[in-house]
Amino acid sequence: MHTSIATVSLSGSLTEKLAAAARAGFGGVEIFENDLLASPLTPEEIRARCADLGLSIDLYQPLRDVEAVRDDVFARNLRRARHKFALMRRLGADTVLVCSSVSPDAVDDDSLAIRQLAQLADAAQEFGIKVAYEALAWGRHVNTYDHAWRIVEAAGHPALGVCLDSFHILSRGSAPEDLAGIADIPGEKIFFLQLADAPLLAMDVLQWSRHYRCFPGQGGFDLVGLLRRVLAAGYRGPLSLEVFNDVFRQADAGSTAVDAHRSLLLLGEAAGPGVLPPAVVPTGIAFAELLTPDAEPVTALLTALGFTRAARHRGKPVDLWQRGEARILVNTAATARRDGTRLAAIGLESPDPAGAARRAEALLAPVLPRRRGPEDVPLDAVAAPDGTELFFCATDSASTVATASASATAFAPAGTDSASGTASTAASATATASGTAPASASAVPELPDWRADFAELPDTPATSATRIDHLALTQPWHHFDEATLFHRGVLGLTAQESVDLADPYGLLRSRAVADADGSVRIALSVGAAPSDDTVHAQHIALATDDVVAAARRFREAGGRLLPVPANYYDDLAARYEFADGELETYRELGILYDRDAHGAFRHWYTETVGRVFFELVQRDPGYQGYGAVNAPVRLAVQHARR
Repeated sequence: MHTSIATVSLSGSLTEKLAAAARAGFGGVEIFENDLLASPLTPEEIRARCADLGLSIDLYQPLRDVEAVRDDVFARNLRRARHKFALMRRLGADTVLVCSSVSPDAVDDDSLAIRQLAQLADAAQEFGIKVAYEALAWGRHVNTYDHAWRIVEAAGHPALGVCLDSFHILSRGSAPEDLAGIADIPGEKIFFLQLADAPLLAMDVLQWSRHYRCFPGQGGFDLVGLLRRVLAAGYRGPLSLEVFNDVFRQADAGSTAVDAHRSLLLLGEAAGPGVLPPAVVPTGIAFAELLTPDAEPVTALLTALGFTRAARHRGKPVDLWQRGEARILVNTAATARRDGTRLAAIGLESPDPAGAARRAEALLAPVLPRRRGPEDVPLDAVAAPDGTELFFCATDSASTVATASASATAFAPAGTDSASGTASTAASATATASGTAPASASAVPELPDWRADFAELPDTPATSATRIDHLALTQPWHHFDEATLFHRGVLGLTAQESVDLADPYGLLRSRAVADADGSVRIALSVGAAPSDDTVHAQHIALATDDVVAAARRFREAGGRLLPVPANYYDDLAARYEFADGELETYRELGILYDRDAHGAFRHWYTETVGRVFFELVQRDPGYQGYGAVNAPVRLAVQHARR
């Protein structure tokens, strides 16, 4: 599968964009005219740079407002086109994109458009160039792909074909039957295919296109169905991304290119025979690891929550704190960060850790290098888009005898400031960008227990049962959609609907990903703007079967619950009926409440330590949410207490 990306989809100078595309594993690029005009390099130098990077120049774009105009206007357009064709020959590009006209000079006359596009193709052919005619969704007279094809078919010129653009086709609300006409286009006359997804918005289609396109799998279009139809028609050219997006234009080109290529690999997998290693869906949370410069505040909080210090890593400053099946690793390794305690890594239970790692590497998330002693358990980790390390674990599944527990930072990547290895995340994300899995990898017959690297501490008391219900990770402003695609595509989790949460200083977006039975739940959120301080918050939610008793024990142990305003409980009284004394108990302890058709959800929060706070939740079996209706209250209180 030959993949390509339009340079307009990435930020930076043309040379930065080319380098980012090559590192991410793309085979080619579309050169956007504005990028070439602003470059100090000559067309020959750009051609040589692309060749050095292993990139083909698959398309030059765009030529606008060419056809269906008066003869004198067309003569000027043809003169302009000939200059571009000469430039393309120097550039080494053999296909030009011609958009359907939006000019007020254009007339509604297909016969005129046919004649003039044939003349344009004559001129292009002299230079060895093909013309790909694209119907813009807002074209003045030609705005559907089938109309563009009728014109191309009538022209009957070997150098004239169509460009199919998923946004221009699907943004018009095309039903499956509207796409049936793609089968009527011979594959060799589909000169180019441009792909973009988009959220389903009710707005002007031009503004929608220019600002809100996204990569496949990040929006609401049926790109899989469209791609299947195009391939069935016989198209064998590049799968190319053309994405206009305000966020991508401000984000780092390297990480955006990796996200882009990953999206195409996943789209290709969904539309045709699978060429990627199969997804290995995690089955639980093995641990959450906190990196901290000062263990005292976080260990005091863990103690109040009922955790006990159960084990110590044999070679690194990492302690295991445990309560039931909930395991928290506290790592005091040196760190360059000044933002205090943070959630650095997550251990995911996996039925096939080696298979999970192969899937990740094939999707451009290479296994991170780490320091490993000769006796250390082999444990692979990859970096999520926000830098959080994800370890693929197999707890209690091997013959290894170990009664203690293990750590993520205990498995620190070489050359990083901590076990989480976030300093090398950006470099690692693009270091393995071929998109192919190691050919000789095979599953380990015995899955070593990650806890073998830890020594059990004597006289560790038993703890009451609990587990990690979910984790909440705030994403960098420009990585929210990327994070959703990563967790869905790499880990095989299912993404739920995105919701907006009211914060005192703007709206937060949140979207949860989970496995089928809720054993793994991760809530991803992003602040309202790049500088939004809410991007720093992370939290760990612990499950309990008695949230009231848990709150009382926490308070008696010296813990400080997040206070909840009295107005919240007055509103609860208006919305729900409670048993006698129930609402008063919630008011006393700061317990929040939600209910849906399937059950109730009760939860409370601790105060924040560094960038981390804890939540205790009691969910009825049928309740699948996260208490989102209560988030504005929690956010307002947290802002006020900073």
